[in-house]
Amino acid sequence: MADVMTDDMIEYVSILAKLELTEQEIEDAKKDMERMLAYIDKLNELDTTGVSPMSHAFSTSNVFREDIVTNENGQEAALANAPRQKNKSYVVPKTIQS
Repeated sequence: MADVMTDDMIEYVSILAKLELTEQEIEDAKKDMERMLAYIDKLNELDTTGVSPMSHAFSTSNVFREDIVTNENGQEAALANAPRQKNKSYVVPKTIQS
């Protein structure tokens, strides 16, 4: 990792993040980035032998049901509770005036 953040690096990151930084903000960002990189270097010192890589702290599983295609026509069931129907369709009040 880089020990020292340069103005070019901060400028590049600010362009990617679409930020316009003042001189003071650039200096603050350099210090913050150096602290973050130092922390990452510290984490790299950890012994992870025998620890398998994972994407989640807890095991996850798919809880969705299988997609089962049926050719069932539910028209009669859909119309069963319709207050009014005509020609196997719902009858609704007219909403557009001509």
